[in-house]
Amino acid sequence: MADTSWKIPLPRPQTVRPVATPPVTASWSLGRFRRAEDGSLVVFSVFMFLIILFLGALGVDLMRFEMERAKLQSTLDRAVLAAADIDQSLDPEAVVNDYFTKSGLGGSVTGVTVTEGLGYRSVSATARKSVSTQLVHMFGMDTLSAPAAGAAEERVDAVEISLVLDVSGSMASNNRIVNLRSAGHDFIDAIFDNSAANKVSLSIVPYNGQVNVGPDLIDKYNITDRHTNTYCVDLPSSVYNSAALSPTLPMSQHVFADTYNSSNTSSSYSTTNMTPSSTNRWCDPNPANRIRVHNNNVTALKGFITALQPVGATSIDAGMRWGAALLDPSARSVVTQLVSEGVVNAPFAGRPLAYDDPEVLKVLVLMTDGEHWPNEYVNDGFRAGPSPVWRNSSNGRLSIRHEVSGSNKFYWPSNNSWQNRPEGASSATNMGTAVQLTWPEVWQRARVAWVAHHLYRRALGGSVSYWVDTIRTREGTVIGSGPHEVSMMNNRLLSLCSKMKTEGVVIYTVAFEAPTAGRNLLRNCASSSNHAFDVDGLEISSAFASIATSIRKLRLTQ
Repeated sequence: MADTSWKIPLPRPQTVRPVATPPVTASWSLGRFRRAEDGSLVVFSVFMFLIILFLGALGVDLMRFEMERAKLQSTLDRAVLAAADIDQSLDPEAVVNDYFTKSGLGGSVTGVTVTEGLGYRSVSATARKSVSTQLVHMFGMDTLSAPAAGAAEERVDAVEISLVLDVSGSMASNNRIVNLRSAGHDFIDAIFDNSAANKVSLSIVPYNGQVNVGPDLIDKYNITDRHTNTYCVDLPSSVYNSAALSPTLPMSQHVFADTYNSSNTSSSYSTTNMTPSSTNRWCDPNPANRIRVHNNNVTALKGFITALQPVGATSIDAGMRWGAALLDPSARSVVTQLVSEGVVNAPFAGRPLAYDDPEVLKVLVLMTDGEHWPNEYVNDGFRAGPSPVWRNSSNGRLSIRHEVSGSNKFYWPSNNSWQNRPEGASSATNMGTAVQLTWPEVWQRARVAWVAHHLYRRALGGSVSYWVDTIRTREGTVIGSGPHEVSMMNNRLLSLCSKMKTEGVVIYTVAFEAPTAGRNLLRNCASSSNHAFDVDGLEISSAFASIATSIRKLRLTQ
């Protein structure tokens, strides 16, 4: 048995009781968080509220901004379209600004750029408007800036111009031809400056008592009684009743004859005043005064203007007729042939374009310093072919065969006798030095008045005026050097002007130191009173400059 007396008694184990703690729950945690983070939540909530408020305010202001921007852009688009319209003659920048002013947007335009030339106009513009904010200004944004930009262009692809110029003898007075040449040069420069290549063609039609069509152009028409002395055409009155001048219509070539000047009316043979005048023949043979067809060579066109020479009478209707013909589509085959011959530049093949082509502008400029003077031309039966007139080549004397009774049918004015042969012939069968002349050859040697007196009146009786009127026609009555009745020529001109205006051709007229009758006639021919100019001296340059400026702003409307 073991001894246990020495052992130290161990303490008695005690039970340790844990301190009781309350259970952790969700409601307890949130409550404690609220007590601990009250300030942070308020700040966050306010911040979120402000963001929402700002976004809402910004949305409202952006809607207003977009409405103002759309209005600004819409106004700008309409403004540049109107400004680019080359029908209107107002300043394009003024048009743009006027649109904005009337839309309640005055002062918004920041820039307008205009580029224009003959047959086109381009307008670009920018605008900006400050839109006051309604809500976001609370956040320091007082305005929003609305921008707009736009551009528009209107362009005519083809321009055809006929420049119809008076070169009658009176243009030599008072420095008129010199002033016309200077004005013509400036006009050509203004028309072709800044014009697109091969878009503009200019025809020059000089006229006096007739129009020298020239050998190239006359060959393209159905011309009878042909000769090579000059190249004018006796236009029938019917051609003034329509805009077209048909290349197939038969027309007589004008006879190169002195139908105007009087001659010696002695009862005896005299060659005094027999020779035709070199300045008063109705068709001027000077090549410098010929028509120039659809050209765009500035140097050449100026050269044509410089070379113009004043001579002869005034047939405004004839000048207008040929100027109009070169704008009418009926001349298209004519121009095409001239292109193939190298007379007209290749790009102008197919001109004149149709009147209803929306891309063509047709303009006619008609100028005169006078009024109509009665046109004269040789009648049928005295124009071409063999004549009854014979010439003695040894002395130049003329005789004539008349169908009278008896065997002596030849009248010799040199000795006032009737013979059975022409002067210079040895017998009725041997013509010797006698040569039968053609009518053109007769008119190369003798005036109409001389032939009427010595070869007809003295042989057959009657009066000189009767035989003159038998041989030639005068389209009016001349009373000395003063007034004359030319209503037929006036009516023909106005009829053609009306036809061309109906087709949409824009007609400008320039009365250059012209008498009252001429001024009134041209005013009635022009497209409007604003298209008619009445000028003196150097004012003609201003008139042509104004016309050129106006043409550059025109577009043909159909």
